[in-house]
Amino acid sequence: MLATTNRLVERPRLLARLEESSATLVLLHAPSGYGKSVLIEQWSERDPRPYPTLILGDAHNDPAMLIASIIGALDPIEKVAPDVGVALANLEPNIENVVLPRLGSALEGRQLPFVLVLDDFERIKSARALDVVTALAAHVPPGSQLVIAARTEPELPIGRLRAYRGINELGARDLVMTKGECDELLRSLGLNVTPEQLDTLVRRTEGWPAALYLAGLALRDSPERDEAIDRFAGDDRFVVDYIREEFLEPVGRSQLDFLRRASVLDRLSGDLCDSVLGRQGSATQLRELSRSNMLLTPLDRRDEWFRFHPLFREMLRAELRRSEPEQEAGLHRRASEWWVEHGDWDRAISHAVEGGALDRAGELLWMGIPEFTTRGRNATVIGWLDHLGEQTVATDAALSLTAAYAQITQGAGAKTEHWASVAAALIEKEPPSEKNTVLTGGLGLIEAALARGGVGAIADRTALAAELLPGDSPWMSMCRLIEGVGLHLQGFREKARDKLTDGARRGAVSAPNVQVLCLSQLALLAIEEDDWTLAEMLASQARAQLDRSGIGDYPMMALSMSVSAVVRSRTGRIKEAAADLRQGQQLLEQLEDFAPWYEAETWIALARAAVRLGDAPAATKMLSEAARVLKLTPDAIVLETWIADAEIAIATVSASGVHDLTPAELRVLQYLPTHLSFPEIAGQVFVSPNTVKTQAQGVYRKLGVSSRRAAVEQARAAGLLEPDRPSPDTAPR
Repeated sequence: MLATTNRLVERPRLLARLEESSATLVLLHAPSGYGKSVLIEQWSERDPRPYPTLILGDAHNDPAMLIASIIGALDPIEKVAPDVGVALANLEPNIENVVLPRLGSALEGRQLPFVLVLDDFERIKSARALDVVTALAAHVPPGSQLVIAARTEPELPIGRLRAYRGINELGARDLVMTKGECDELLRSLGLNVTPEQLDTLVRRTEGWPAALYLAGLALRDSPERDEAIDRFAGDDRFVVDYIREEFLEPVGRSQLDFLRRASVLDRLSGDLCDSVLGRQGSATQLRELSRSNMLLTPLDRRDEWFRFHPLFREMLRAELRRSEPEQEAGLHRRASEWWVEHGDWDRAISHAVEGGALDRAGELLWMGIPEFTTRGRNATVIGWLDHLGEQTVATDAALSLTAAYAQITQGAGAKTEHWASVAAALIEKEPPSEKNTVLTGGLGLIEAALARGGVGAIADRTALAAELLPGDSPWMSMCRLIEGVGLHLQGFREKARDKLTDGARRGAVSAPNVQVLCLSQLALLAIEEDDWTLAEMLASQARAQLDRSGIGDYPMMALSMSVSAVVRSRTGRIKEAAADLRQGQQLLEQLEDFAPWYEAETWIALARAAVRLGDAPAATKMLSEAARVLKLTPDAIVLETWIADAEIAIATVSASGVHDLTPAELRVLQYLPTHLSFPEIAGQVFVSPNTVKTQAQGVYRKLGVSSRRAAVEQARAAGLLEPDRPSPDTAPR
């Protein structure tokens, strides 16, 4: 049934490889269901040569029987020289010294080209029968070909043939269906799927024709196609029946146990399987299975690492849960330990979670969360926690604290407090231990970051948390960030600078998101001190790290985007500043009941950027939000000063009537304090001199002046330019 359906799917790319090759030996080897026989049939229909085919069986392990069958297949095309049959008819034929030499001479003398197909070649095991085929391949005349189709790689001198390019070889990787071929196969079953559905099926089946056909059958019988596609997996009854019949029925008990238990692993090696399965000799077992009719694929050319086809693995895992449910948890725990020893935290945590080892999962997640949350992989942590479920997470202090950190990274203040409260209750119930000391330090850091009691206690709480955490803990960079913020917002600039600088240094390697926030806070400190050169350098470093680390969509990065907008608007990069402002506001609006100091800082930075971009009404609304949030942390005296300064800038801009300046006019305005001419400015901003002149005249008109000097004076008075000096990147060159 599968072959009949696949016949409708033409595979021109594979047929071209067969037709264009002059190699005398063609080898097609792949597990069941990859369409080897169908491909040969399609090839024969396009080729005028005869295609005599032998379906091999156990009897063909007798070399005399094999040679007799070959003669019988070739005779109808052109008689094989009779001396071959005579030699073969002896009671004890001398195969090696008489029969094979005569057969070789007979083949070389044939006039009519042919393609001899030996199908089911995996049935040939005897060395003498394999020698017959090797000799046969060596004497195939020009214009003719020998085709071997097998579910496994045959025990022939393939390596030598590959080296001398005497073979045209198609394996499982070549025989997988392309997306277009998959679509055609489904259409032949009367199924029209959407591009998204097709992508899902191709990904699930990895282009395995048999699996795709079985998926088509499952879909055809289901009224809800999307739901059926989501459900289709290795435990589908069609898949289970097919795999059991084609792959597992011939397998011995010990091999089946090995496959079933190894299915908990997404990658397999000999050492890993020995450790997890508690056995020896797994490396040899894996090599043998990968060369047998198994969906076990080598991942390297040294045969060290392998993986199962996803559907095969899912089917085996379902079998494990059905027949040996008591085994699974222990297998996962041992796999977790092995991956910890080999430095792969992803797999170590995944196995601990899958195995339900709560203590181990909590410990590993707590140890690994700095790496995940600081490198744009917070969703991975949340996925693990979701897999365990809230009720399970709430039973373990480390898991609960991990959940709190995952939520604070998302900017969810209320959820962070919830999980911190759960963790605190669990920690309090436990007797004193080194683990509890570290968890207590992590809990204190969470409480300090949220600063519900105001910024006055931030530094003290963070310092206490730092004492409880190991000196080399990846959390130390966050300690320095929070402590530095607390000092800065109380007006202790030098102490804050020291802490933030140390936090940025520590975070450069272990915590990119913390480094970005430290650099952004240092930039705000530099702006406060009117050191715009330093502010620009720090903001640029933060922006570059943000882009490089893939954390630009974290709500916690709202402050960094806002600081970048302030600096870029001041240095004339108006378009980029406007983009940063929009993104900063979008990220900020995703925060839910977050730390008041953080929200207030970010709103103020956004307002500063909006003022410089000439949008006084938007800046006013942003300052209003900052003032509202600041009521929750009234001891942040520095933020009150920032709001007052920003209000003055807004009033000045509003009074001057410059809020109508376009981004292009604002960009040109940044160059007016320099001695650059309009043509020279045009070269800087990549527009024509006439465009610059028109934009400058627009600036004059909206500022109510008639000269360049007057425009600069008016813009400085409105806060759109710095007093008495051009910015570094607008200075003459």
